[in-house]
Amino acid sequence: MPLDPSQLTARQRASYYVENIALRGVLGLAGLVPYQWRIPLIGKLVSALGPVVGFDRRIRENLALTCPELTAPDVDQMCRDVSNNAGRTIAELYAGAPFIERAKAAPISGEGLKALEEARAAGRPVILVTGHFGNYDAARAGLISRGYSMGALYRRMANPYFNNHYVRTISQIGTPMFEQGKRGMVEMVRHLKKGGIIAIVADLHVHNGELIDFFGKPAVTSTVPAELALKYGAALIPIYGVRQENGLDFQVILNAEIPASDPITMTRAICDDLENIVRRHMGQWFWIHRRWKPFVSNKQPRKDPEAP
Repeated sequence: MPLDPSQLTARQRASYYVENIALRGVLGLAGLVPYQWRIPLIGKLVSALGPVVGFDRRIRENLALTCPELTAPDVDQMCRDVSNNAGRTIAELYAGAPFIERAKAAPISGEGLKALEEARAAGRPVILVTGHFGNYDAARAGLISRGYSMGALYRRMANPYFNNHYVRTISQIGTPMFEQGKRGMVEMVRHLKKGGIIAIVADLHVHNGELIDFFGKPAVTSTVPAELALKYGAALIPIYGVRQENGLDFQVILNAEIPASDPITMTRAICDDLENIVRRHMGQWFWIHRRWKPFVSNKQPRKDPEAP
């Protein structure tokens, strides 16, 4: 992805600049609406736009591959829920203090909490691994508010104009932030060596990854979190910010530490752990991602298994 507008063509610069102005304008106007109304409003807006911008198509393709047992009404509802959660997450990220206050109030539980506390007491590094589920920044903000100094790995946005604003926004939750790439990896490793805590979102398709089953289908998956944990003796703990029924509050869950073994086995455990929690909250995972690329085919229409 381009690091600077100078690396773009004049047409690309113009397109990205207009896109940045439009996005910043929408976010600015949304900020005028009280938080408790703004979040569901943006959720409904993104849900309504899902069929237009291609979200629904991608969700249907992924579900056809991995969950063919779902009925047509189930899939329709998933399209609405997934886009709604995505919209809420975006609105929360740019809400600033009101979102952080909600995250601070989120209860924290799970077997992994004890492992996290023990690692911090011993000065042992920790890798908190999560997915695009619920709102993972709620988990990060919740732990930081409780005194856990932690960094996070993030992926640069394609739009270089909007990326600067995006980085400033996510940095409000906590720092340091490590940009995905060689420089960011060096900084992150340095942080780990000092006994630091980092958070990694590990459910994207990556080049040169390993084929690991997710929802029963092979998905190209990074083994880097497991490799880092083994190399630096870090505790590898799954963490999730689960959205609650009111759509505004969260529960932070840390599952049991993944035992050290080898990168493939540990990465399978990461994927299995994420799948387990997604199956309990299907609409909260980002089914819009091309997670099973290139195994998803958009040529086969979904059939309702209950239809004759």
